[in-house]
Amino acid sequence: MTSLVVAGGCFWCLDAVYRTLRGVREVESGYTGGATHNPTYEQVSLGTTGHAEAVRVDFDPEVIPAEVILNVFFTLHDPTQLNRQGADVGTQYRSAMFYASEEQREMMEAARDRAAEWWPGEIVTQLVPLGEFYRAEEYHQNFFEKNPNQGYCLAVAVPKVNKIRASFTEYMR
Repeated sequence: MTSLVVAGGCFWCLDAVYRTLRGVREVESGYTGGATHNPTYEQVSLGTTGHAEAVRVDFDPEVIPAEVILNVFFTLHDPTQLNRQGADVGTQYRSAMFYASEEQREMMEAARDRAAEWWPGEIVTQLVPLGEFYRAEEYHQNFFEKNPNQGYCLAVAVPKVNKIRASFTEYMR
């Protein structure tokens, strides 16, 4: 089992997308990249903790390669938007990849380079060492499945899930 931690806007969308992929065993929404110990959603939402809304994706690399996990990441969000994704604005919504080893850093750097070929404009995705990852509150875990008719899910998450379904058909559950 391998784990990668990424941030690309609201963690509800990342969670929703990664749960649709074969080989993904667990997706955990949380906070990382900041200074506040054990932050709450309310604190992170203020944009003052330094944390990003992120997900830890646990997957079987024999079923879905890490490169695909990262290609999905760069497909499902806009890595050219600094400290935002659409209407979600603030450093807590930044595009970032958090590496736990030198091997992960190199893999993430290569993924960022690949994405630069797909996206017009400068890629602003941060590549930073993984510090403490704090699990988000329970109601954020698997939010899309629990709240499929919630307005944000319908307007933002569903189009992202559909985009990944169309682009990564061979990895869909």
